[in-house]
Amino acid sequence: MFGELAAIVAHTRRFRVGLVAITANGDSALGREADVTLLLPKAEEACPNGLAPTTSTTMQMALGDALAVALLEARGFSRQDFFVYHPGGKLGAQLKTVASIMHREAALPLCGLDAAIADVVVLISEKGFGCAIVVDAEGVLAGVVTDGDLRRKLMRGGPAQRARDVMSANPRRITPDALAGEALEMVNRLRITALIVADSDQRPVGLVHVHDLLSLGVA
Repeated sequence: MFGELAAIVAHTRRFRVGLVAITANGDSALGREADVTLLLPKAEEACPNGLAPTTSTTMQMALGDALAVALLEARGFSRQDFFVYHPGGKLGAQLKTVASIMHREAALPLCGLDAAIADVVVLISEKGFGCAIVVDAEGVLAGVVTDGDLRRKLMRGGPAQRARDVMSANPRRITPDALAGEALEMVNRLRITALIVADSDQRPVGLVHVHDLLSLGVA
């Protein structure tokens, strides 16, 4: 019949599984057995001897990709669905949520608006993220103090200043349910090394450092 395909065709007939054939010969044994035949044009192979499958395999690959994308759209296959079935590698890493990789709670470099500069310096050094997250009395994000902020503003205002005096207000932030790939895009675009994670009430709940993204394999 058609060699190694005979057993596969017999299996589909036995269990009533639909059979779709991709072939350039609709009158072939496989084409006649199929429920649906996707007919490819008969084109010359690129091989100079006309023997090695080249043009035909390229057409089959293109058709296979088109079918995969059409099925993806028809079923509403999302990025989250992709992560479920492909959790490893760079693609899987990009689809992890920020919440799953962020530093949280005691690891966060949090300080109040009136924190002394000396305390902010110690906080930045101890936590190791190169920044301090400044919050107000209600715990709402107020600003961020970076190493650069300290160097620039200490020279102008001296050591008696408070966190509110040297911070950068309204810092960029990301939500916990955002994807790691989005976090990487933000740190690259903004040219920053750490990204604050805030909840819907604008309270800091985490921090993602560029090293976390690199270790994860997102980049």
